[in-house]
Amino acid sequence: MKRVVSVSLGSSARDKSQDAEFFGEQFRIERVGVDGSFDKYIAKLEELDGNVDAIGIGGLDVYLWANGRRYAFREAKRLVSHLHKTPWVDGSGLKNTLERETVRRLQADGTVDFRGKKVLMVAGVDRFGMAEALHEAGADLAMGDLMFTLGLPVVIRQWSSFQLIAKMLLPIVVQAPFKLLYPTGEKQDTITPKYPRWYEWADVIAGDFLFIRRYMPERMDGKVILTNTTRKADRQQLVDRGVATLVTTTPSFGGESFGTNVMEGVLVTAAGKRPEEMTPESYMEMLGRLNWSPNVDRLG
Repeated sequence: MKRVVSVSLGSSARDKSQDAEFFGEQFRIERVGVDGSFDKYIAKLEELDGNVDAIGIGGLDVYLWANGRRYAFREAKRLVSHLHKTPWVDGSGLKNTLERETVRRLQADGTVDFRGKKVLMVAGVDRFGMAEALHEAGADLAMGDLMFTLGLPVVIRQWSSFQLIAKMLLPIVVQAPFKLLYPTGEKQDTITPKYPRWYEWADVIAGDFLFIRRYMPERMDGKVILTNTTRKADRQQLVDRGVATLVTTTPSFGGESFGTNVMEGVLVTAAGKRPEEMTPESYMEMLGRLNWSPNVDRLG
């Protein structure tokens, strides 16, 4: 049996494991959280290195893509320097392909017509492919990067402005400690509503689920959530807040979806290639063989 393990900087309360078949092979896919401890993160990477088929770097990004350029987080590069034997992936390759395709599929099959829809993207630089696909689909975008990541009360409404800000800030942002930018450890279990009027404004709320969940208000009646990496408890919280539809980009197993880094690890393992050998075309070809489609869960 192939084994793919995602090591997350997030809470161990969100750990899960699932056996599944991909391309005629049995896989065990797992998520292991280290509760925000970098020492535990490094220890877990060293424990798994050479003993599993692929390692997913979870709870943080190693790379961000924007405007065709790749930016690497200084802190994350130091973490993955502890891996020498097992291929590792952070999900950025799949985000740049699968999440673009998710928007196109939803638009093409009529599940969600994004033209003119008001979409709050909680952090566009984390999912540039999804954001760009939403822009191309004609969505009325509000980018929350400055609000939710940097705490600045500024929403970005123009795509050209977002591209310019991404180009100016990303080289600086990737030098900052990751804990200042993203909820880790116990912070992933708390919900503190922030900028609720933008949640209220939006028809669709898209992006990283931990960001969406951390700042969501008590009511989100009739909203569509476009994300991934959700658990059964997350689904129930969305039901309780009146959300109409939950769309996850990665497959759902028993009501729970894993992160893109896990699915990227499965695809790299099944292809028998190094991560750097994978291209957007090879990812899309393999997703086609899996008959992949976004998971659409009608909650209301």
